[in-house]
Amino acid sequence: MEDIMLPVVILGILFIGFPWVIFHYITKWKTAASLTTADENLLDELHDLARRLDDRMGTIERIVQDENPNWRQLGSDAVETALEDRSDRILEASRSNRPFRRD
Repeated sequence: MEDIMLPVVILGILFIGFPWVIFHYITKWKTAASLTTADENLLDELHDLARRLDDRMGTIERIVQDENPNWRQLGSDAVETALEDRSDRILEASRSNRPFRRD
């Protein structure tokens, strides 16, 4: 009896058990991987928000560029030189329309 049951159990596991487990997890994976309509709407809103913020940053950069063409150089100064008070030199450079130079 044991000689017959062992091959039946092995064949049952091989042809019924393993495919059932595999198809079960494939089905779970397919249902979990899809985006819901709420998720798609949220992604669309976030994309629009990011695009509007990028447009605003571009506008701010254009305004600052018009007011002070050297603003990028001033913002990228090293920490040691950024701590000193250079407001007089910046004001003088902006009045004379010449570029601001570091000493």
